[in-house]
Amino acid sequence: MMKTIVLLLVTLFVCLGNVQSFATFSCRSTQRASTVRSSPSFLIRPPSVVATTPTTALFGKKEARAQGNERKSKRERVKKVKDDVIEVEARVLESLPGAMFRCAIDGAPETQDPVLATISGRIRKSMIKILVGDAVSIELSPYDLTRGRITYRHRN
Repeated sequence: MMKTIVLLLVTLFVCLGNVQSFATFSCRSTQRASTVRSSPSFLIRPPSVVATTPTTALFGKKEARAQGNERKSKRERVKKVKDDVIEVEARVLESLPGAMFRCAIDGAPETQDPVLATISGRIRKSMIKILVGDAVSIELSPYDLTRGRITYRHRN
């Protein structure tokens, strides 16, 4: 019982001795500069940690923007691997209505019929113009090798 009372008194004394720690930062700095307190020799105080506050505080969206965009640090996007398509290089032979094109596959025999290809959504969205004679990449479906999708227009 006596030990708990002594422990309670010591804790109370330590808390009252550090009551100044609850004051604002500017008040503490002016009081420390003007007066120097002497601490009792039997108390062991931890080394004081100087808290540096930034001059301006950012909150919410501004803080997130200040940290930067994660995508900038990432490398080039990895192209998704599609298992069920055959990708070939071709040349545009004819432009048809409705964003359709007749394309001849490079390296194919002359007797092979041209592929009927439409443009992909990414090319449509980017408004890339495809003209007769352009080299393109085409994805063919393994189920119907006469129809395809133009996925890339090669620069000449």
